[in-house]
Amino acid sequence: MFTAVPRRYDLVNRIITWGLDEQWRRKAARECLASRPKKVLDLCCGTGDLAVNLARLAENNVELTGIDYSQPMLDIAAKKAAPLAGGRRISFIYGDVANLIFPDGYFDCIGISFAFRNLTYKNPLARRHIAEVFRVLGSGGRFVIVETSQPRAKLIRKLYHLYLRWFVSRLGYLLSGNRGAYYYLAESATRFYTSEELKEMLVTAGFREVSFRPLFLGAVGIHVAIK
Repeated sequence: MFTAVPRRYDLVNRIITWGLDEQWRRKAARECLASRPKKVLDLCCGTGDLAVNLARLAENNVELTGIDYSQPMLDIAAKKAAPLAGGRRISFIYGDVANLIFPDGYFDCIGISFAFRNLTYKNPLARRHIAEVFRVLGSGGRFVIVETSQPRAKLIRKLYHLYLRWFVSRLGYLLSGNRGAYYYLAESATRFYTSEELKEMLVTAGFREVSFRPLFLGAVGIHVAIK
């Protein structure tokens, strides 16, 4: 699925979020850099939007890495990063989250933007994915997740789910030609965890502190988990 949609992936993201996804990623990048890390990983980096935001906001001595299992998306990410001012370099790596190639405690911060659902929603490897994140994150390190969430207000939640199923899935299919990818997006976002459920999942995995910042009436949010 994620090798089939990259050509229109960014365009669809901008349209279905009314351009707000860029703002949300910038907020997540600032959260990633809040503790002044030296090594930051953009997990499931896709076409590189979070990594590029990190590069624009980070100090020059920060080591930035992006990893994904879709080579077409990585190719787009590399092209986006190429014109960065000062020749700022991001290392983009092809890899599997279930078997990360990095040593224990390597990163000071790990960020993930709108891909945590893919690692955990009806995924038999969900626990393995979170365990690998925990393993390669250093003590006191931050795991920053910007992801869809569930609005607490019942009316807002119902309208949000209708929007996903009747607008996002159809428009995504029309623009990308891939019905399955955007049906999956709509269904996984509709059925995804609440902020409380996600917090419980992270605490169970070993994170000692988890906070949540709702965005866009709670339809999206930023979770920060401390190891």
